[in-house]
Order: sequence, then structure tokens, then C-alpha cells
Amino acid sequence: MKASDIGGEVRSVRWRTLDFWPCALVLIATAVALPLIGSPSTWLTLTVAGIAAGIIIFIVASGLTLVFGLMDVLNFGHGVFVGSGAYVAAALMTHLATWSRLTWATASAAILISMLTAALAVGVVGWAFERVVIRPVYGEHLKQILVTMGGMIVAEELIKVFWGPQQIPLALPEALRGAFIFPVGEHGAAVERFRLLVIGIGLLVLASLAYVLGRTKLGLLVRAGVLDSEMVEALGYRIRRLFVWVFVAGAALAGAGGALWGFYQQNLVPQIGTQVNVLVFVVIIMGGLGSTFGCFIGALLVGLISNYAGFMAPKLALFSTLGIMVLILLWRPQGLYPVTSNRT
Repeated sequence: MKASDIGGEVRSVRWRTLDFWPCALVLIATAVALPLIGSPSTWLTLTVAGIAAGIIIFIVASGLTLVFGLMDVLNFGHGVFVGSGAYVAAALMTHLATWSRLTWATASAAILISMLTAALAVGVVGWAFERVVIRPVYGEHLKQILVTMGGMIVAEELIKVFWGPQQIPLALPEALRGAFIFPVGEHGAAVERFRLLVIGIGLLVLASLAYVLGRTKLGLLVRAGVLDSEMVEALGYRIRRLFVWVFVAGAALAGAGGALWGFYQQNLVPQIGTQVNVLVFVVIIMGGLGSTFGCFIGALLVGLISNYAGFMAPKLALFSTLGIMVLILLWRPQGLYPVTSNRT
């Protein structure tokens, strides 16, 4: 029997669960923020910055939501891959510093090369992490939480061994510094060049994931495995090997996202992965565990609302992310785009 034989059920679930209200929430959030902020130029600057931050969080979280959906693994050590990716990218950028000063095109290429290198390196780390830390605790959620958190602590200490405990500055390439001025409002709206590059990269990642998951045999098996892993095994496919490759891909995405997050923050600390971990879990819970598109919408909401709240009420900014998650779960307890699973 071919993998396409199980495509009907997967597509049926995908279209049945897809609606436009979660997407409308992003538009509603931006529309409500405009009169509250008052200045159209400030609103545009904050909106672009929020979208860029949300897209970086999506890149980091997209791998984890697939890992949980397919493998039923609660990996609280996902920050290991974020931190590793950020430090690998920082190390590589020291060798690309001269090249990145030339033009915006060479600077963008340097960012992409550092991202891809970080993704490859962290993919190898993810493979080792799965074999050593994850594999012995499949199916045991409490042990997964304890072991993966312990793995993240060990990884942070290893980062200190290799790069030191001190904060490391990670400046943007000179050609990507500064901003474009858009004729909005009295003085115009400043939109940073790097943030526009991040949005472009994020949309490319989303399109690539959508193509792989929706148009390829591998993607069909992954989505079918999320719905019913036993059925995939009964059809003769080695779901365990698929688990490993999905975990490696998730780690690689986190490494790429960690590289971008480091450039976004413009400094690195060994705890950078832990700092992002909370946002990652908020996003995948909001989006619906196992849902890539739900993860994307949730990340945009988190990025936008935290940016707006940080501008209008800085003291409430820390609670805005958890607040939007609570409201979303009160509306849809299973997340924005829940994925049906055979697990109990």
C-alpha cells in the first residue's frame, strides 16, 4: 500500500481544522493597537519589529511542535539547540566580518551562511541529544521533563566551557544596520533593514515547511504519523527512523532560529536558550500541539502583542505573553489549530 493511501484522512483533518478566525486575530490585534498607540509611524515601526520577533520565535518553535506532535516528546531542553546555534553563528561571523561590510547583499549572504552552518552543526547536536537523552525515556513524560531540563543545564555549562560565562556582543553586519524611512505620519516610520531580512527568511521557512509537509511523501508520512503512528507502522514504514530525522530537523530549525535571535538581541549569554524556551512553549500551546501553521499564528500574536505592550505599558509587558495565552486557551482549549491524534 502506498503512502498516498492515507492522504485522504490527513487532508480531511487539515481542511476541517483550518479556519480564518485565528488569522483574523493578528489583523484585529494590529488594528486595535493603532488608535491606542496614536502615531501611525510608531505603530508601523512596532508592527514590523513585532512581526520580525514573532517569525524568529516561529522558526525556533516549529521544530519543537513537530517533535511533540509526531514523537510525543516533551523536550524542555529545546533551548540547548537555540543557544548552540547562536554561539556557532557568532563564531562564524568573526570569519565573515570583512565580507559582511561590503554591501547589503553580501551582508545578507553572511547572515544566511551563518544560519545554515548553525543549523547543520546543531542538527548533529540534536542527533546526539536524541540518542543519549531522549531515546531512553520515550513514552515517559515526567522523565522526559526531568532529563531534558537536566540536559539543558549541562549544555549551558558546556557553552561556558567553550565560550566563557561572560556576555558576548554580536553586532549586526554594517551593511544591515540602519533603517528604511517610510513616508508615514509627520516624520516617517523607521523600519530596520535587518528586521525586513528576518521577515523574508521567516516567510521562506514557512513556505518550505508548508511544501515539505503538504506536497511530499515525507511530509505526508510526518502528518500521518502525528494522526496515527500505529497505522503508519502497519503500512510498513519505519516510524522510529522517521522520529529521529524529525528530531534532527527540529534541532536544526532551532539552531537557525537561535542564530537569528542572537543577531536580534545583539548579544549572547549562556542562558539565551533558557530565555527563549518560555516563549517557545507558550507559542506551541497557543497554536495547538503539533500544528505548524498554528505555531506561526501564535508566534505572530506573541511578537506583536509583547511589542505593543512594551511600548504602551512596560510594566505589563512581561505578563502580556502569558495573558494572551490564557485568553486563547479560554476560547479554544486545544489551541488555535488543534491536531487530532490517536494518543490517549
